[in-house]
Amino acid sequence: MARDYYEILGVDRGSSEDEIRAAYRRLAHKYHPDKTGGDKAAEDKLKEINEAYDVLKNKEKRARYDQFGAAGAGAGFGGGFSGGCGGGGASPFDDIFDAFFGRVVRGARLAAPARGRGPQSATRGDDLEYPLRITLREAAFGVSKNIAFRRHENCSDCGGSGAAKGSSQDNCPQCGGAGQVRMSQGFFSITRTCPRCQGSGRIIKDPCRTCGGAGLTVNQRELSVKIPPGVDTGSRLRMTGEGEAGRNGGPRGDLYVFIEVQEDSIFVREGNDLHCEVPISFPQAILGASIKVPTLNGEADLKVPAGTQSGTVFRLRGQGVPDVRGYHTGDILVTAHVETPTKLSKEQKELIRQFDELSSTTTYPLHVRFLEKIKKAFVD
Repeated sequence: MARDYYEILGVDRGSSEDEIRAAYRRLAHKYHPDKTGGDKAAEDKLKEINEAYDVLKNKEKRARYDQFGAAGAGAGFGGGFSGGCGGGGASPFDDIFDAFFGRVVRGARLAAPARGRGPQSATRGDDLEYPLRITLREAAFGVSKNIAFRRHENCSDCGGSGAAKGSSQDNCPQCGGAGQVRMSQGFFSITRTCPRCQGSGRIIKDPCRTCGGAGLTVNQRELSVKIPPGVDTGSRLRMTGEGEAGRNGGPRGDLYVFIEVQEDSIFVREGNDLHCEVPISFPQAILGASIKVPTLNGEADLKVPAGTQSGTVFRLRGQGVPDVRGYHTGDILVTAHVETPTKLSKEQKELIRQFDELSSTTTYPLHVRFLEKIKKAFVD
């Protein structure tokens, strides 16, 4: 029996699409031929991982798999590029490219061929996704980033036809160019994809040597992406027409850049507000002081009033992250933490003792009120 696809990817059945995608990328990196040196066992493992991901990344296939198993989901690979059939199948390396360069669920955004137009109708190319990590300051102020990724392009030698120069595609002799074959048994008739041309309706007797009859080659693409101020982890930027090449003259898919903002060493972001903790000394808390606090633009002056308690929050208005839609700018919330000195000289300890002796109930009103609450609780 085939292994459970969830077990192969190491995820639970209730895992989200993001969790499944993350698990796949981790395993694809681990078993990639560049890392395993072409080990046969690792190659077989990678094929198994690709098969599991091909089903679980697609909502419809996953639903059928959960109900009927691998057979119901139409699982299994057809052996890569179909020999002599222009574009009859996906490249066996496609899912490896998914892991290293990012891809939205295959076919999720393909334009469905118009009914009655046949197997050679124009088809929109797949969308791609690209994860991009930026700093908090880049997210706040906006930045331009150069990215590089791989995508399928129409073969420059055959123009995307898959046929060698001087030759052409012919109608598939098994389906007569329909892309489907009908099987009858008794009262029942079943139509399925032609196994010879894989539904294309055409075969290539003399395939292009550059693309092997696929009509596509994998090339690197470089772009400059302008990231607007205010983006956050999970923000998605759409680059129209920068995805995979379409079929039969169809338009390109799109490229989606998914933003991930790195953790900052000073600030914690909540929406458009930024939080930070600033230590203040014992004398500063008692007597008050003017201190320097961090902002995204450098430092700012903050007046700490006399008698400031640890945990007091000060608000710097308009110093946070701008809203990505331009509505407003968040604030910086500074939490003051009074630092208790730990290494004191004899003279310092003596001065503290003198201070304590001179203290009265008015020196520590919070402590006095707390003792009164305890006393009242026991009396009641």
